Amino acid sequence: MQQCCKHNDYFRYRNRDEIKIIIFAEAMKHTRNTTAKTEILNLISRSKVALSHSEIEMRLDGLCNRVTIYRVLERLEEEGQIHKFVNIDGHLKFAACHDCNDLHHHNHAHFNCVACGSVTCLEKVEPLFKMPPHYQVQQLNFTLSGICPLCI
Repeated sequence: MQQCCKHNDYFRYRNRDEIKIIIFAEAMKHTRNTTAKTEILNLISRSKVALSHSEIEMRLDGLCNRVTIYRVLERLEEEGQIHKFVNIDGHLKFAACHDCNDLHHHNHAHFNCVACGSVTCLEKVEPLFKMPPHYQVQQLNFTLSGICPLCI
């Protein structure tokens, strides 16, 4: 232990049980279910199209403020329950994860309708590309644009 820690009451009087409680409390912060988190996850899961932050805020109708929505979206993404991507207009969209039980991945295309503005995950479409040697892809954002079946 460093010299400065020896004289600090926080470190001097902590026992193993207190440390376990602190670690448990920190872990609970990341997995707790709040009303806002539950409602946002339900909203995204029920939606057939990806939603932006402002669309989520509008549909929640005052349940929570925009900062809480950002924090919940970040937490849901960290937990692997949703994914985010940038649409053709440069806006972030959020969609529910599907088939990410063992290996979290989102190597599928997104379709952005230029008529209605909806963005849909195309789960069965996986883009193929060849990378030059010595490049390692860590994230993929593949968006197609055109007219969706509802607007044709």
